[in-house]
Amino acid sequence: MSAEPLTVVIADDEPLARATLRRLLERDHELILVGSAAHGQAAVDAVREHAPDLLLLDVQMPGLDGFGVLAALSPDELPAVVFVTAHDRYALDAFEVEAVDYLLKPFDDARFTQAIERAKLRARAGRASGASSREALRRLAVRHRGRIDLVPLDEVRWIESADQYVRLHCDDGVHLLRESMSHLEDTLDAARFLRVHRSAMVAVARLRSLELAPGGTGKLLLDDGSELPVARSRLAEVRARLSSDA
Repeated sequence: MSAEPLTVVIADDEPLARATLRRLLERDHELILVGSAAHGQAAVDAVREHAPDLLLLDVQMPGLDGFGVLAALSPDELPAVVFVTAHDRYALDAFEVEAVDYLLKPFDDARFTQAIERAKLRARAGRASGASSREALRRLAVRHRGRIDLVPLDEVRWIESADQYVRLHCDDGVHLLRESMSHLEDTLDAARFLRVHRSAMVAVARLRSLELAPGGTGKLLLDDGSELPVARSRLAEVRARLSSDA
């Protein structure tokens, strides 16, 4: 089985620059573009929504600049960062915030590949570190009528966002857990649970099929007959994951 694909978000205010980066990323089968942003706040939102492994980040953008984007994100939210900019004077600042590389426009394909390979190493190291810290998590503690129920992760089919809570759809019914979807996504093992929508995450072992729908969306069928929509922005990642697990 090949290495699990890495996800990428692009943040650049120039349409041509975004198109160029998209074209270069499409050549690399280890990368999946899951989001694109044209200004700083959109970049923050994209990172929080998609939790990418890599972020290709311009420095000068409307609203928040590139450094403002990184400052707005918590350490747990930060992916591996490659700055892509036409301004050389920010290079020292970029490495002070632990960017993987600093791509100065215009760059050639070889220089882009070099930066991306460095970012892949950083991202995979981060995944391995995160996975090892999550290995011991086997159950979720759910408060219910004055007691705490321990719900085994093996019994969780899918997870649904519900404001400041999530609903755990399990073999024995539905449990309400006071936790955010984004934090739970960071906590659970990415090899076992896959975010498929802003409001839904599924247990990979419970997936049975993916049905593609018009408009670039899709629908997942689970082992209990449940059907869940797949967001357009998540479809490529879901398809790649199903293919890699086949």
